[in-house]
Amino acid sequence: MECLTFPRLIHSQNRDFWPLSSILLRKILADETTDQFVAALVWERLGYLPGETSLGNWHPSTDTPSDWKATFPKAPEIIAQRKASVCLTRSIPKKYKQLLKEELKFSGYSIGELYPRRTRRATAVNWLLAWGSITKQDLLEKGAYPPLSLPPENPAYGHQGDPTIQ
Repeated sequence: MECLTFPRLIHSQNRDFWPLSSILLRKILADETTDQFVAALVWERLGYLPGETSLGNWHPSTDTPSDWKATFPKAPEIIAQRKASVCLTRSIPKKYKQLLKEELKFSGYSIGELYPRRTRRATAVNWLLAWGSITKQDLLEKGAYPPLSLPPENPAYGHQGDPTIQ
């Protein structure tokens, strides 16, 4: 399992990314968005492109780092798959590993809130913060976010329609 490469800023596709804001990232940490939405935020920044039929059908592009493309020929379920989450963690350069604390003042989940899904969401948010820092993207204080949900009744399983946690 490689996937140590952090993506470069993608210019060639002239793509628009969903804008990152402090409020959006806090909503993710509060488990008010679906796992699929969180994964899509990462996929687009890894150079994966959406398929024509469904959210879960993203495929690599020429901008997808080769080690990610080799390990995940289809965009990986960042939250549902442990392997994908580990790759995401390993791809964050060391100097950016504390951005959750530094940028969002996030001190982590309490013992009763610790579930693999939530820690993987925190990993995804830290990765998104690192991507923004490395690519010199401003983190907005406020911004758009998708329709929100209440946190799932059982945080081990996620929102309706989210992939099964492995």
